[in-house]
Amino acid sequence: MAKKILIAEDDVSLSKALKLKLASLGFEVAVAEDGEEAMSLVKRQTFDLMLLDLMMPKLDGFGVLEELKKLKHKPVVFVNSNLSQAADKERAMKLGADAYLIKSDVSLKDIVAKITKALK
Repeated sequence: MAKKILIAEDDVSLSKALKLKLASLGFEVAVAEDGEEAMSLVKRQTFDLMLLDLMMPKLDGFGVLEELKKLKHKPVVFVNSNLSQAADKERAMKLGADAYLIKSDVSLKDIVAKITKALK
């Protein structure tokens, strides 16, 4: 059965590129453009991994991490953000993120490799 990934990202071009690449590797991929939509999907479906942007409309990534704590089944969460401050990383990890990627430091290929490794 295909592993399910949720991309919570308001940058449409980035989420499209990630979705295409991950789907081509056999993953089932859903995309949410804001935190509220991401939480709505997570409550209705089971995802193996969530790639989470921190700066999103309606509910930011930190809010999503807070909400995920309340759920029985929580996906592995990789934060993928432009926020490179140590305090932001520390906050995200304390809230339950499994990995913290800085968009400017990782290529699409690196992100896909990390996701693939995590879901093996």
